[in-house]
Amino acid sequence: MLVAALVALLTFVAAPQARAASLVEVTGFGANPSGLRMHLYVPDRVASRPAVLLAVHYCTGSGPAFHSGTEYARLADQHGFVVIYPSATRSGNCFDVSSPQALRRDGGSDPVGLMSMVRHTLQRYNGDPARVFVTGTSSGAMMTNVMLANYPDVFAAGAPFAGVPDGCFATTDGSLWNSACANGTVLKTPAQWGDIARSAYPGYTGPRPRVQTWHGTQDDTLRYPNFGEQIDQWTNVHGLSTTPTSTDYPQPNWTRTRYGDKVEAISLQGVGHNLMASGMGQRVIEFFGLDTPGQNPTTTTTTTTTTTTTTTTPPNPSGACRVGYSVNAWNTGLTASITITNTGSGAVDGWTLAFTLPSGQRVTSGWNATFTSSGSAVTATNASYNGALAPGASTTLGLQATHTGDSGKPNAFTLNGAACTTT
Repeated sequence: MLVAALVALLTFVAAPQARAASLVEVTGFGANPSGLRMHLYVPDRVASRPAVLLAVHYCTGSGPAFHSGTEYARLADQHGFVVIYPSATRSGNCFDVSSPQALRRDGGSDPVGLMSMVRHTLQRYNGDPARVFVTGTSSGAMMTNVMLANYPDVFAAGAPFAGVPDGCFATTDGSLWNSACANGTVLKTPAQWGDIARSAYPGYTGPRPRVQTWHGTQDDTLRYPNFGEQIDQWTNVHGLSTTPTSTDYPQPNWTRTRYGDKVEAISLQGVGHNLMASGMGQRVIEFFGLDTPGQNPTTTTTTTTTTTTTTTTPPNPSGACRVGYSVNAWNTGLTASITITNTGSGAVDGWTLAFTLPSGQRVTSGWNATFTSSGSAVTATNASYNGALAPGASTTLGLQATHTGDSGKPNAFTLNGAACTTT
């Protein structure tokens, strides 16, 4: 059976890092039709409004094994985000990316349980709903693409390692294995792949998650043609050409192609299925923006003669800021022009602007920033060309949104976690 190939190929060798925080199993986290298990890693110095990363294991693996064999917990210690490590419990410990139930939003099976884990974590730890991410390897990579298609309003970005496009593994006979897809012979046009992803959540017109996909050219388990098919799928979902806007070589034998600022693809020459190595986790969190200044917490301790009080607050590396926000509205839509000014004494090197839209407004597109939203909560992250703001410098971005009658402005803005004045 081809699933058995995953047993031999997917063994992670990185040693767990010493730390005070520990992996904890969580039960009773919500709807869980397939009986998944949930482990959670919360760093000792968690951000006051942390990002949440769903990290999904390979076949034959488990949440604890993925925790100990990857870098995400160590990176969470550095940057204050929370990591969910789910475990599949069926034979072979593969996730369901094949059944009709799994391939549609809230249809049932594993994706429903995974979403329950995300919602539980956001609520329990005051997580930032605009900064939810997913990554995984092999079976976990396939699930990463499924979750991005099923829940584009939840995940800001995803990073599949050695996966296949959403819907490629679909079966109708109850089998969880699709040999044609695994062998790279399920080939479709970008529009066909895009339609498959869009069909997971019919009628959704909001922002779509950014994607960073990785694949080895010598992958003999989920073969290399699946890499190009994933690029076709996600560029089409974002309305982009399959012609790269840039190509570079971050390391020997690596080729990275970018498609605007929405899709990034890394091809590893001569590498097989077991491709994840030290340092790749860092590149994932950089792509997600989890290393953006302003997301790490700082801890201060005040001691009096009778008590000791420890307070954790987000830092304010950007100093002061000012936001101008002007609206041009029509019957059911609007555009907004947003100007960010660094009014502090220090330079800003990378920024994230967060705000809440009035009730009934929903972002449909944006420019000069990457916009993510969950309900009315919106986060805009700098583009590659406007992240640096010297003292006194400004940058302008914008968005288009729908509304149901209230075309007003947000009441407040934060830049890298610090409150801004408004004009």
